[in-house]
Amino acid sequence: MEVIRVGSVPSTQDVARRLPIGSVVVAEHQTAGRGRLDRRWEAPPGTALLASWVMPPHALASLAAGVAAAHACGKSVRLKWPNDLLLGGRKLGGILVERAADACIVGTGINLRWAPEGAAMLDQDRDQLVERMAAEMTRWFAATEDEVLAGWRERSDTLGRRVRVHLQDETFEGVAEDIAPDGCLEVAGRKVSAGDVVHLRSGSD
Repeated sequence: MEVIRVGSVPSTQDVARRLPIGSVVVAEHQTAGRGRLDRRWEAPPGTALLASWVMPPHALASLAAGVAAAHACGKSVRLKWPNDLLLGGRKLGGILVERAADACIVGTGINLRWAPEGAAMLDQDRDQLVERMAAEMTRWFAATEDEVLAGWRERSDTLGRRVRVHLQDETFEGVAEDIAPDGCLEVAGRKVSAGDVVHLRSGSD
C-alpha cells in the first residue's frame, strides 16, 4: 500500500478521493476533519492517526474497516456499532466511509498521544500502526461478508447490551441482539440502519 504523508490539510478524505485503490493519506493535522453526521473530528497536531485509505468496494465496508482497525490497534480494542473504536469502554477512535466512483474512502481517526476528556488514547507509534492497519485493511476488504460479520461480532462491545437508539424522529431502547447480514443493528426486534446508539449497560447487569 502506498503511503502519502501530508502536513496540515482540511481533510484527508478530500486528498484520498483523487488517488487510486491501495493508497493511504496520513496527515499531521486536519483543520476540518469530519466524523459521522457532519460532526467535527479535532486533535492537536501529531497526536493522532489521521488517515484515509482508498479501498476496493465492499458491501460491508464500514464493518470491514472497523474490524481491521480493531485488529491493528490490539486485542483490547472493541467495536461500538456502527463504527466507533473503544478501549476500556471509552471512545478511542472513529471511522467514516464514503463512496467515490469505484472505491471506498475510509477515514480513520485514532487517539494516540492525546484524547478529549472522557476518551481513550492508544499511546502507540503512529508509523507502526499505519503498517499494521495497511495489512489488516487489505485482509478484511478481501474477506467475505460472512467473515466480516463474524469478525465484527467477535470484537463487538454493543451486542448483548441494552442501548438507546436515537433516530431522526424517534428514540427507543432495547437490547442489541445481533448484526444483520446487511450490517444493520438488530435492537428489540427492529433493524437500525442509521442513527446514534448509546450503550446503557451490559446484558448481564
